[in-house]
Order: sequence, then structure tokens, then C-alpha cells
Amino acid sequence: MASRGSARPNGLGQTKICQFKLVLLGDMAVGKSSLVLRFVKGQFDEFQETTIGVTLQVPMLYSRAVELVRTAFLAQSVCLDDTTVKFEIWDTAGQERYHSLAPMYYRGAQAAIVVFDITKPETFERAKAWVKELQRQASPNIVIALAGNKSDLAERRMVEYEEAQTYAEDTGLLFMETSAKTAMNVNELFLAIAKKMPKTDTQNLTHAARHRGVNLHDAEAQSSRGCCGN
Repeated sequence: MASRGSARPNGLGQTKICQFKLVLLGDMAVGKSSLVLRFVKGQFDEFQETTIGVTLQVPMLYSRAVELVRTAFLAQSVCLDDTTVKFEIWDTAGQERYHSLAPMYYRGAQAAIVVFDITKPETFERAKAWVKELQRQASPNIVIALAGNKSDLAERRMVEYEEAQTYAEDTGLLFMETSAKTAMNVNELFLAIAKKMPKTDTQNLTHAARHRGVNLHDAEAQSSRGCCGN
């Protein structure tokens, strides 16, 4: 598995810790949860459910009815020389009926990964819609990455790499093709995002909590793996 950045030798100065909220967006079954599981725990589950990790049952009003929306919240760190970048990762439901709830998830997010399935062109078009929405409504300085997932299914490809890369370049996005199954470019994607994040302000849980929109007081979401662990 690829390294999550270069670790600084012990005893050389003080490591700065920056914490950022990162959300994943995209259609259902494009592999958002699998990407998070691969990055945080180094695992892949062929029969992965829609959400992973700590599942929060959050009552919300939707279409004049109270529904239970499942979302997962996990954390993992990336080490960059003298800085440790800690990601609060929000993995959200991809069902279209939850679209109106999406702003509460990406509100206050400093980074987003928009995921599509390279074997399903309709998910690429939906990804473009998510990017447009983020650029219009999310934080002005949000770092957006586009992930063409399921690259292990290249023989069934319906979205060409060049097409997605050109779109990403035209819209100012990071872009990588990934595979949660083989781990291709998963760590590299998060590392690339970490390198783009501002390192001037140290983040903390209190600051991040002000922007969440969901009460995570009872969630035990921290990964048992340490910084830069494999």
C-alpha cells in the first residue's frame, strides 16, 4: 500500500496539526464507502453496504415526513513533513431523494471528493452536477477532487480517462482514476488533497463542530490507526 506522505523524523521540531472536513458525493453504488474504507482501514469488502463505520441515525424532515438518513463519519490523518493533516471524512448517501439534504453535509467542508463509476456514464454526468453545485454553494476555497472509481473494471469502461481529465482541467479539479478493490490511487488521492489544503491555521474539534450541521456528540468515529499507519 502506498505511503500517506513522508513521515518527519522524531525529535525535529514540532508537528503542526491541521484538521479539515472532507465530504464524498456521488451517485449510489459508485464506491464512495469503499474508497473511505480502503483509505481509513486498508480494507475492501465486495459486499460493502451503502455506508460504513459509525452509522448515525439522524431524524430529519424530508417531504413533510421524518426519515432516518444514514451517514458515516470517520477520521484519518496524512503526514506531510512538519504538518499532520487530519481529515474528518463524511460519507453520504447517494440516493437522489436525499439530494435536498446534501447542503447540510458539505456546509463548512474544506474538501470534497466527487466520485463516479467509469463503467456508468450517467454517474459521470451526475458528478458534473455535484461539482457545479459545490462550486456554486460550498465554501469559496473548497478543494474539489474528481475520482473515476472502479478502474479495475477497465474492460467495461464507458467514460474515457481523457474525457474526465479534460473536464477536470477545465473546471480546476484534482483528478485521479481509483480502485477501492485494488487500492489503486486511493492513498494518492487523499495525499494530493492534503497537499492542496492551507496549512496556516491549526484546526480543532471545537472549530469543526461549529460547521457540521449534525450532532456527533455520541459518535465514536476515530480510526484505531495512527498517523501514516498502514
